[in-house]
Amino acid sequence: VFPHGGPLPRHPSQIYESVMEGLALFTILAILVHRKEIRERPGLLSGVFLLGYAIFRSIAELFREPDEQIGFLWGGVSMGQVLSAPMVLAGIALITYAWR
Repeated sequence: VFPHGGPLPRHPSQIYESVMEGLALFTILAILVHRKEIRERPGLLSGVFLLGYAIFRSIAELFREPDEQIGFLWGGVSMGQVLSAPMVLAGIALITYAWR
């Protein structure tokens, strides 16, 4: 429980984000960049980054307190999750384009 943060315990969402969006995504991209077939397909690594970042961000948003001025949008979806949706689509589009 944080001092002056209220009586409810909170998740350390910044740590979750740094582990998923930083360490895990970096590791995935670092492994993929060393594969020749990945490097030969322009846009593939960028697509993987966009898709991975959006997925990890959406997961981390489940543990975050929503911004006070925005709150939750429809159905308990946060603004971060809404903004991640176009990144998912862009990532899928880049990956699909790269594999053609």
